[in-house]
This record gives sequence, C-alpha cells and structure tokens, in this order.
Amino acid sequence: MDLLAYIPSPSSGVIHLGPVPLRGYAFCIIIGVFVAVWYGGRRWVARGGQVGTVADIAVWAVPFGLVGGRLYHVITDYELYFTDGRDWVDAFKIWQGGLGIWGAIALGALGAWIGCRRRGIPLPAYADAIAPGIAFAQAIGRWGNWFNQELYGKATTLPWALKIDGDADAGRVAGTYHPTFLYESLWCVGVALLVIWADRRFKLGHGRAFALYVAAYTVGRFWIEYLRVDDAHHVLGLRLNNWTSIVVFLAAVVYLVISAKRTPGREEIVEPAAVEDGAAESGAGPAAATEAGHGTAAESKAGSGGADDAAVAAEAESAKKP
Repeated sequence: MDLLAYIPSPSSGVIHLGPVPLRGYAFCIIIGVFVAVWYGGRRWVARGGQVGTVADIAVWAVPFGLVGGRLYHVITDYELYFTDGRDWVDAFKIWQGGLGIWGAIALGALGAWIGCRRRGIPLPAYADAIAPGIAFAQAIGRWGNWFNQELYGKATTLPWALKIDGDADAGRVAGTYHPTFLYESLWCVGVALLVIWADRRFKLGHGRAFALYVAAYTVGRFWIEYLRVDDAHHVLGLRLNNWTSIVVFLAAVVYLVISAKRTPGREEIVEPAAVEDGAAESGAGPAAATEAGHGTAAESKAGSGGADDAAVAAEAESAKKP
C-alpha cells in the first residue's frame, strides 16, 4: 500500500521516567485532569470565587468520575471481562484503557455536588466554570488511546491514516485506519473554544455553559462513533454510544431552553464566602457596618448623657443662690 504519509503508533504504551514506568494512557489522563482543574480554577476566580475552590471540589469529583467512567465501560462491555476465557480481574486494570465519558461525567457530577454542598456553592455555577476545562481534558485524554492502539476507525488510505500493529491477542489487524482518537481530540478543543466564546458573548450562567459543552460534544461523538470498528453493542442498527449521544444531546438542549426562561442571566455571586472575605478585608462587611452603627449610637448616647449631667449641675447651682 503506497501512502504519502501516516501517523505511526508507539511501539510501547509505557513511558519510562528513569527507573519509574508510566503508562501513556494514565499519563494522558493525569495531564488532562491537571489542565481541567487549573483552567477551571482560573475561570472560577474570574467569576468571583476563591482560589483553590475548584481544586478542593475536584478532590471529590475526580475519583467519582474515574469510578463512573470505568463502571460504564465494564457494564457496557462486560463480555471483555465476564465471559468464558476472560479474567474478571482485568476489570480493575484501568491503566489498560477503558473509561466511558458518560459514566465519568454522571458520577463525577455526583462527586462535584457533594463537594459544592459542603462549601455552600451552587453546582450549576461550578459546572459552568469547569466546562471548557473538561473538554480540554478529554482532548488530552484521547491521546491515551493512541498509546494503547485502540478505538481506531475504519481502514483508510488517507495521508493522516493511523498505522496499527497487528496483535492477535488484542484483536488487532495490521493496517492503516481512521485516527478517531485524533478526530475526537480536535473536536474537543473546538468545543472548549466554542464554550469560552459563547460564555463571553452571552454571559452564560446557571449551568448553561456546561449544557452547551455537553450538546456540542455529543454532536461530534455521534459521527466519530460511526467511524469506529471496535466491538460494541448495537440497538436498532446504531451503536450504543450513538443512542447515548442522541439522548444526552436532547437533554442538554432541553435544559438550555428551560434554564434560559426560568433563570435568565448569570449568577452575581458564585461563592458567598469569597464575598464575605472581600468585605471583611475592605472593612465594609455587614459585621463592620453593624459595629460602626453600634459605635455611633454609643457615642451619641454618651454625648446626650453628658449634656443631661451638665443641665442638672446648672440647676443645682442656681438653686443655691438667694
């Protein structure tokens, strides 16, 4: 097969940092999480929140998301782990790949909700802040599939085709295929930029920036999923993830419409603690105002009391005179 060019696949999915082995898939996930938290933190502070809040809530959201992503993958591809000839222990080997974004977002949202509730923060505002960061994280995480030589598309001779090495145990046939990992990575970058632009242009609030991210991502995931050739469950001729994309897209659009009608505009305060701290530093907080008010009243009372005493003394002196 004559090709002008192709994207080579790594000979190994493990990166060695000196004596320490680091799997490429895990490395991409870690870098993606870091970018999401870092950029989400910047957006949160710009909205009036405190530094460190996004990272604190991520302590809840990230573990929940990883568990949810793995659960979705294992449940929807159970035959890879719980059928004859398979080892169920492999279901726990997350570093070998296999995280479903749908489960990651769903359970990650639960973890974020717990973290937000503990700090008295509205979850929709937090979701808006981290939405583009999540898209960037997905863009980076998809390169983990490149390291594992997995989830590629149909065979192709395009110049940017992905070269896959044959591996009978992994079910891979040597050849060149559509680099669906690259397509999705680029799409996620585009989604992140779209959300950033729309948020600045329309001042999205109350979870609408996150809903836009979800809707835009599912559109791209639908056509990318159509190109993939890995084994998947089919319902009415479509892959399961295609149906999931359709359902989630519709839910996101409905939320956008209803939210815009019920709660137009953007939250003025996203983290009450940040407002209180700022007021305390400037001395203009409610407590300071109350103390000032009490001080003024006390001074007025003291002044009034002094005037009364002077009047009584004057009357006594006048009474002594004949």
